[in-house]
Amino acid sequence: MKKLAIASALLSALAVTGTANAYQAEVGAAAAYVDPDNGSSGSALGVNGTYYFNPVQTRNAPLAEAAFLDRASNVSAQATFADQGDNVESNTYGVNAEVYVPNTDFFIGAGIAKNDTEVDLGPRTIDTDLTTYSAEVGYLPAPGLLIAAGLKGWDNDQDDGVDPTLRAKYVTQLSNGNDINLEAGASFGDLDEYNLAADYFIDKTLSVGADYYNNDLTDQSEFGINARKFLNQQVSLEGRVGFGEAGNNDYNSFGVAAKYRF
Repeated sequence: MKKLAIASALLSALAVTGTANAYQAEVGAAAAYVDPDNGSSGSALGVNGTYYFNPVQTRNAPLAEAAFLDRASNVSAQATFADQGDNVESNTYGVNAEVYVPNTDFFIGAGIAKNDTEVDLGPRTIDTDLTTYSAEVGYLPAPGLLIAAGLKGWDNDQDDGVDPTLRAKYVTQLSNGNDINLEAGASFGDLDEYNLAADYFIDKTLSVGADYYNNDLTDQSEFGINARKFLNQQVSLEGRVGFGEAGNNDYNSFGVAAKYRF
């Protein structure tokens, strides 16, 4: 259970101006560190990239939400390489796709990821595999608002299953002229997890936010605070600090990331 909690915390830590500039791709790199009260610490490195089928127009949107507000269809890929401590190594690879159906208010999303974990016990090594996948259909009833429902499944060496999911995302401008991003999601059934997130944009280039995640299956919860700053239209830096609990073991997580658009 402790290893699963550290892996989840590492992935959470990695998840770390209004002119009409356009971009069509974004690449990034990230690093994370998890320090539990009991057991060894863990670290991870990650890389990711996204390609948009059409150039994304930033217009007067917060730069971090430009693609969402522009309804930009895309494909993305990511890889994470983690050392979870106590002779445990875990690598994860994934691909995702998002399609905003042209001339409609409908959205389709899908993704698949594979995790390989190796535990070195000295005289022998244990290898485990986990494949996760998801698909959803959404609708945008108003500018900046997405409501989506779908399925999330998993398949490992011992078990498999599929559970329904529901999520919503809303980006809007407040009366003071600043923007906010609100997100909520849940998986039902065996997974029994939910997440909440909010970001406040001090200006179009700088945001601060908070998030919360809870999973009854793994008996894990985590609260995080984060910030992201665009140094210019292409380059951004971000960081996150998390405070979590897995079973009776508390931990802190730290993540930093850099991204480049072109």
